[in-house]
Amino acid sequence: MSAPNLYDLRERFEKDRILLCFNGPISRSLIEEIGNALKNYLKSEQMSPACALDVFAAYIELTQNIRHYAASSQLPGVEVATVIVSYDEGYYRVSAGNIVKAKDGEALVARIEALAKLDKTDLKALYKTQLRKPRDENAVTGAGLGLIDMARKSSKPMEASLQMIDGETAYFSLSIEI
Repeated sequence: MSAPNLYDLRERFEKDRILLCFNGPISRSLIEEIGNALKNYLKSEQMSPACALDVFAAYIELTQNIRHYAASSQLPGVEVATVIVSYDEGYYRVSAGNIVKAKDGEALVARIEALAKLDKTDLKALYKTQLRKPRDENAVTGAGLGLIDMARKSSKPMEASLQMIDGETAYFSLSIEI
């Protein structure tokens, strides 16, 4: 195996204005460490506290969703996540991706596409409705507020994609612009 061409990688990061990139197995402690680095970077940029909090919250939501899915799905390789934070034209983009069961990915893409059709008023109403719903005691994940909250904070509709790997698995990617 030859050494990676780090200069080409750096050039790609510069071209795409990537501030943070991680690819590998994700754990609670790693989410925290990368989150601290992101917080410190955002603080050094002297951006508004509200915007910094939204970027950080999107990072946390996306990475925790991947970690929870990895724990519940038992798919090989699913604990490996790709997370990127970039900045361009006044907006931060937080993107994350991981391997999913194809049917789970299809359902998630459909949910995100449905949220993309809603305006800010509709998203706020949906958030409040979801907040009032009793939580399913058998649910593996949270109350279902995370995606809605990210859609509310996003400056444009979230973008999701699904790339099939084989008949049963796919690679799911989600990006939010703040």
